[in-house]
Amino acid sequence: MSSRHSGPETPGICRVPQVEAWGSQREASPRLDTTGRIDTLNAVKHLFRGNEVTEDSNGEPIAPYAKPDRDGTLAAAGRAFVLQDGKGRQDVEAMSVAVGTQSISSDRSQPARRRRPSFLPYLLAIPILFYEGIFVLYPIYQGIKSSFYTQANLGTPPTWVGLKNYRRLIDDEFFWRSVKQTFLFMGGVIVVSILFGLLSAVVLNRAFFGRSAARGIITLPWAFPDVPAVLIFIWMLNPQFGVMNVFANWLPWVDANPKWLLDPNLALISLILITAWKGFPFYSLVILASLQTVPSELTEAARVDGATRWQAFRAVTLPYITPTLMLLVVLASIYAFKQFTIIWLMTGGGPAGATETIVIRIYQTAFRFYDFSYAATIGVAGFLIVLTISLIFLYVQRRQELEGGRV
Repeated sequence: MSSRHSGPETPGICRVPQVEAWGSQREASPRLDTTGRIDTLNAVKHLFRGNEVTEDSNGEPIAPYAKPDRDGTLAAAGRAFVLQDGKGRQDVEAMSVAVGTQSISSDRSQPARRRRPSFLPYLLAIPILFYEGIFVLYPIYQGIKSSFYTQANLGTPPTWVGLKNYRRLIDDEFFWRSVKQTFLFMGGVIVVSILFGLLSAVVLNRAFFGRSAARGIITLPWAFPDVPAVLIFIWMLNPQFGVMNVFANWLPWVDANPKWLLDPNLALISLILITAWKGFPFYSLVILASLQTVPSELTEAARVDGATRWQAFRAVTLPYITPTLMLLVVLASIYAFKQFTIIWLMTGGGPAGATETIVIRIYQTAFRFYDFSYAATIGVAGFLIVLTISLIFLYVQRRQELEGGRV
């Protein structure tokens, strides 16, 4: 079996393998035989093309500078040596190939190309940053800046007063009453909306006839506009002909039609229930999505161990969806804190300030008393309250992640 060479041979120097294919161009790479194994002889011929390849008595190929491995696999030596007139050796790079069950490719690996930096993500983020900068960051900056000024009239330039507005805020009893009503309103909305959202999500997570339709119907309060919803509830809570009076008269301790929006105690409760009714479908859908990620094997294993349905929910499902519930608590607190439409249209902050939250107080100070600087000061205080709630949530979430990592 003879080898092919391109060019004259030099005496005393072995031929370095050329890139010329062995045999015809169609046999540029080794092929599999009928048993699915690589043809060893053809593979060695492919590696040492341009050199003579022979066989031993057992039919195994013998190639220049090739040695069998310990496991019987024939492999080319990591380096080939070229003799030069018997004086020393010159290292020449050679390919290393394992002949066995691995395939051998005749294509040379292309050098890895350096990836060019892509500016597309930055271009896509520019509109978002532009929007946030103009409509979020700049108003926050202007609000903080205005809190250090005072303005006697709208046409006069503002005057620097430093921390005077903040000292006034600390001594303002109406502000602290609005803070108290805000936390009462916010706490009631969080408890009612998350609780009803969790209960409805658990029911909708079970299989029953008409489940898809029920999931669609439950989103109606969330999709309903605020103003039409408020008009409907004002009619339902009318003390003379409201439909809610019928249900109230069923109670044994009620002997007259309640004044739902005129009683300081009932007005806040009514607003809490209406706001929770408006927002709980969103929380229900999010909790439902979280429930569907709970592995059913865990619940079934708890039931097999003798746990009741409530025990399985408390020990398996509830810890699994706790991160989602915590996130919804933050979202519900922000939703209740910045609620303006329902409160203003239903009660306007009354009666006697019983439903005046921080947002209503800011509006009254700015557009009723035209004290824009002090309104900005109240807005900064409200911003700090929401920021504190968010930071507490991030801290608790981070702590839970660390504890979960230790477990």
